[in-house]
Amino acid sequence: MRFYKIQAEWFAQLMQLQRAYKAEIGEPAPTEAELKNLQRAIEEGQIQFYGCVCGDALVACCSICVTYSTFQYGKSGILEDFYICPAHRHRGIARKLVAFAREQSGVGALTVGCADCDVQMYQAIGFRTRLGNLLAFEA
Repeated sequence: MRFYKIQAEWFAQLMQLQRAYKAEIGEPAPTEAELKNLQRAIEEGQIQFYGCVCGDALVACCSICVTYSTFQYGKSGILEDFYICPAHRHRGIARKLVAFAREQSGVGALTVGCADCDVQMYQAIGFRTRLGNLLAFEA
C-alpha cells in the first residue's frame, strides 16, 4: 500500500471512489458538471485529495480543505470524502491515510463532521476531541 496526494493521473479512479462513497451514504451520484467543478477545485488548490493505492488501484481516499481555526490559532483542515473500498477495510488503511493526509496538508488539526454511527470509527483513528455540533447552512 502506498499513499499519495491525488493528482490528475488518479482523477478517473477518484471519481469511481466518489460515486461509490455517495452510493454508500445514500446520496445521489455526482453529475458530470459537479465532477468538472471538483476537478477544477483540485487543480486550483481549493481542496486536496489523498489516497491509498494497492497494486495499481486507488482503493481509499479523503479530502482536506485548509482553513484557519481559532481552535488552535493556526492552519486547520476539514476532513471529508473519507472512503475505503469494502474489500480493503480493516487493514489499517484508515489511520495511515488520515495521518498521511494531515501531515502532507500541513495542518495542525483536523475536524470531521460525521453521522452518529461513524463516531467510534473516527475516534479509533485519532479524532477524540469533541467540538460540539457541526451544522451546515446551504443557500
